[in-house]
Amino acid sequence: MPDSLLPLAIAAAYLALANLVTYILFAFDKRRARVRGRRISESNLLLWSAVGGTPAAKLAQKRLRHKTVKQPFARQLNAIIWVQILIVVFIAFPQVRALLWQALTFVKGLL
Repeated sequence: MPDSLLPLAIAAAYLALANLVTYILFAFDKRRARVRGRRISESNLLLWSAVGGTPAAKLAQKRLRHKTVKQPFARQLNAIIWVQILIVVFIAFPQVRALLWQALTFVKGLL
């Protein structure tokens, strides 16, 4: 593997692991909910989603029918997804950063 692809491979491995852990946590929590056992906290489920496991979290919600109606959990998970999308757009598209910087400079000039 060329050295230039190493960071991409590390990122892919990290995201795969984060998604695997997230799905397992959702499945374990669903099982514990059925048997009324000790549950995984919503903050832990949201944390694993936030650190890269959102695809697995949404997949687990749909497949396992877990945490789909529960509020504010569902809203918080959706908010995490939107923040992640904005971060990716901000990083991947320099024109968006430039446009945002221009808008902030304009608003600052008005104040």
